Amino acid sequence: MDAPLPEEQLSPAEAYAASRRRAAEQATALYGFQQLYDFPLDPFQIEACQALEAGEGVLVAAPTGSGKTIVGEFAVHLALASGRKCFYTTPIKALSNQKFGDLVKRYGAAKVGLLTGDNSVNGDAPVVVMTTEVLRNMLYAGSSALNGLGYVVMDEVHYLADRFRGAVWEEVIIHLPESVVLASLSATVSNAEEFGDWLDTVRGGTKVIVSEHRPVPLWQHVMAGNRMYDLFANPDRDGRPKDAPRNPAKAVNPELVRLARSEADRGRDRFAKGRGRSMPAGRPGRIWTPGRIDVIERLDAEGLLPAITFIFSRAGCEAAVQQCLASGLRLNRDSERRQVREIVEQRCYDIPDEDLHVLGYFEWLDGLERGIAAHHAGMLPRFKEVVEELFVKGLVKAVFATETLALGINMPARSVVMEKLVKWNGETHADITPGEYTQLTGRAGRRGIDVEGHAVVLWQRGLDPEALAGLAGTRTYPLKSSFRPSYNMAVNLVGQFGRHRSRELLETSFAQFQADRSVVGIARQVQRNEEGLDGYRESMTCHLGDFDEYMALRRQLKERENELAREGTSQRRAAAVEAMEQLKPGDVIHVPAGKFAGLALVLDPGLPPVGRGGRGGPRHPDYQDGPRPVVLTAERQVKRLAMIDFPYPVAAVERIRIPKSFNPRSPQSRRDLASALRTKAGHLEPERYRRGRAAAADDAEITRLRAELRRHPCHGCDEREDHARWAERYHRLHRDTELLERRMRSRTHTIARTFDRVCGLLADLGYLQGDTVTDDGKRLGRLYGELDLLASECIREGVWKGLSAAELAACASALVYEARQSDDAVAPRVPEGAAKEALGKMIRIWGHLDALEEQHRISTAEGVGQREPDLGFAWVAWRWALGHNLDAVLRDAELPAGDFVRWTKQLIDVLGQIQDAAGADADLRATARKAVDALRRGIIAYSSVG
Repeated sequence: MDAPLPEEQLSPAEAYAASRRRAAEQATALYGFQQLYDFPLDPFQIEACQALEAGEGVLVAAPTGSGKTIVGEFAVHLALASGRKCFYTTPIKALSNQKFGDLVKRYGAAKVGLLTGDNSVNGDAPVVVMTTEVLRNMLYAGSSALNGLGYVVMDEVHYLADRFRGAVWEEVIIHLPESVVLASLSATVSNAEEFGDWLDTVRGGTKVIVSEHRPVPLWQHVMAGNRMYDLFANPDRDGRPKDAPRNPAKAVNPELVRLARSEADRGRDRFAKGRGRSMPAGRPGRIWTPGRIDVIERLDAEGLLPAITFIFSRAGCEAAVQQCLASGLRLNRDSERRQVREIVEQRCYDIPDEDLHVLGYFEWLDGLERGIAAHHAGMLPRFKEVVEELFVKGLVKAVFATETLALGINMPARSVVMEKLVKWNGETHADITPGEYTQLTGRAGRRGIDVEGHAVVLWQRGLDPEALAGLAGTRTYPLKSSFRPSYNMAVNLVGQFGRHRSRELLETSFAQFQADRSVVGIARQVQRNEEGLDGYRESMTCHLGDFDEYMALRRQLKERENELAREGTSQRRAAAVEAMEQLKPGDVIHVPAGKFAGLALVLDPGLPPVGRGGRGGPRHPDYQDGPRPVVLTAERQVKRLAMIDFPYPVAAVERIRIPKSFNPRSPQSRRDLASALRTKAGHLEPERYRRGRAAAADDAEITRLRAELRRHPCHGCDEREDHARWAERYHRLHRDTELLERRMRSRTHTIARTFDRVCGLLADLGYLQGDTVTDDGKRLGRLYGELDLLASECIREGVWKGLSAAELAACASALVYEARQSDDAVAPRVPEGAAKEALGKMIRIWGHLDALEEQHRISTAEGVGQREPDLGFAWVAWRWALGHNLDAVLRDAELPAGDFVRWTKQLIDVLGQIQDAAGADADLRATARKAVDALRRGIIAYSSVG
């Protein structure tokens, strides 16, 4: 585009027109807003701000660090300029606190408020920063704070894909008054237009603005041995593959491809020589995985610090810091060390001296002074805040972090290092997705500071450079709704709109919008399949007879053979159960299969409690699938096994006395007993299991079907197997088509059907009567969380009546706590007396609700329903509420300080809800208030983020 002519070269008419345009531009709110920044806004920011000023909603999808929050800040500017309110929502409290601080600096403390689960600061201000759940609760309560609301900013709106909390974002978008202008800020997602179409449907005029341009180019590297390789052979100015943008794998640096091939060849050569062992620790061949110290020193030497190294393990992050300290690594000068100490002492002055030792303060400070820190959810929130502040100021230069750091916190770096491309997702080790890779590496490159950012992946054995290029080259990922109606949502909706209108509202959710769109594609596939079936039917036609009839006989024969095989498996399983029931503590067995196959010592045979479903009677729910023995493996692990680990019967091969002092939680106890196990039974070989004669050999039905097959006219056809192949394809495609048709039927009105089932259950329990919400239902409407219905039932049944504040804290903890990894080998410790009795009643009520949910076809797997309460925090909550000191509580709990703070703050939140929902029960209300006061002390009181 040609540059505009200088004003002196314009004709009078052109100069006048230019002057009018300038005057019009300067009269806009955007012009005044731009003067607040010392850099020009990007085109996508200007386009979004102009749309907001024109009264349109916007969806801005742009990479991390591109400055999309400026659009949110313009919404704040517009609200203040027009005398209306603006709510700025974020997914996490830490981000709310950070944004609150930013806005206070600009507009002053009088104009900005903060509302999170823990903090309430100036809630009536014209601009309020809050977590999304707070706004959802306001909407359901019909809060007067909504009066005069003109703008809502939804930062990190792609969070609506989160399967645990995502529904809240859709609830807010659907229920906000029509007059409110919505500014939605998202990471780059591949279906931004689809999401924008939905926003346009439910909110009215919404402009979609997508920018994939990074303001700071991101260069991708692989560090192998002592070299750093570029990932792409010929990147463009943004660091992306220039030659093959649609297929990044084709643009991989050929040196890296050769490196991967040579490593694979060396691996095959070593295996071929019969070694069958991995190379010794050190440096196999020419390449190796560089150590953490080497990586940091290399980045420092090349001027690529500060860096964030992502390690998908809290323990790994702490170990990395310890390795750096042990090596003597120092990244800060003396003047920087003094600054660090000054800031840290200023931020931590109110932490009592006795707590500092418990929290590992002095080791943490030593790392900070050297410019090194960890950052993960297990840290004390105050410590995380300090790390973030020092990192932004350039006083911490190497951070080892888990992926939680990628969630919107403003903590950009020059470089990001990825140790591995695999992480534990709570169930298994899985490859990270392109979306996760984009979020993590998006931290690299600080706008206004760095000319370019760098993403460095460390070489690991088996690394595939082409797969890595696919991750790095795919900058976007699809946004999928996780919206499902909850019990709390149902009573609030019915209370406000009635059931019919509520169904209609839920039909407008993004989840249903996506489901309806997918039906169009399925219908096309069904049509194509039906055309294919016609062709297959013609190809399977046999001139000797009805080939369809012949194939039906073949299928019957196969099904009968499979049935007999299943019966054989069932008999073997019954024999295995019977053998397991004979085991006693101290028996040594060989576990035949599963992850813990091998030598094991039985600690507890895992039989149902006496009188709970013995032989011939119904089994106890926990033992439906047979005994679940707790064993100690030869590798010192205490695990509860299941019948899947015992495909055939086992018997004791030896016995060992288990010491009375044995403690399964003590590593030393496990080590000693496992050593005795290996010494006494390590040489014993397991008995080989021999199967008997196959049942199919003597089955009359199989004999009859085989004879009938041989008599069928089509059996003698020369092209029989050709016809059979076409018939198999026909049968398979017919089955697939029926499945697609069922899917098509099931996807229509899915959310409304789930809502109907939820309402049906609530009606059975007396929470709803037609379109009327009962008093019990109104109480449920004030309880939010995964176990909302269980909490409501506990109040209704008087389960918590007469409890002390500490006992109520212990019971309420089961409503919020979830262990990071299930440890069912050892039952959680709970307080004795009234608290233990109340927790038992809670479990029984949950069992009743679980059975009701099964009747109403409500499943936790679909994101609806009540998970089992977890008692793992009850003992900790009880002791803390009683006033025990931090050292004793944390040591007993084996919990990191950050986890303790986070769970205690969630517990305080749910106790506040119980207090609000207690209604006429003044005693429960008072006890809940006392429990909150008892918990909010010490480390909880001085942790500003949770």
